[in-house]
Amino acid sequence: MAKLSSHVIALFIVVALVCAFNPVFSVEEAEAKSLWNTCLVKITPKCALNIIYVVFGNGTLIESCCHDLVQEGKVCHDNLIKYIADRPSLIGREIQFLKKRDDVWSHCVSISKTA
Repeated sequence: MAKLSSHVIALFIVVALVCAFNPVFSVEEAEAKSLWNTCLVKITPKCALNIIYVVFGNGTLIESCCHDLVQEGKVCHDNLIKYIADRPSLIGREIQFLKKRDDVWSHCVSISKTA
């Protein structure tokens, strides 16, 4: 039970960090709750941060996170990255982020198939 609580707290920290990096990150509560309930609980905070850093920065993908990402599912991955990319502070670079999102997904699926 303590492990589950620490994962929930860590996921909350991930969301808080995303909000901190995007000060204009105003979201509709229902949409954010839906993403939280269906997607963010399927991936470890470490991997969520890694994937966000790969897509929105110059991070290096941790291959062990590919399993979490594929388990999370393409719909969740696509929606979460698009949700972040649609923030006003990132306007104009959405296509770049969506391409990186698709590249990460393809890479992770190929790794998962060979594992």
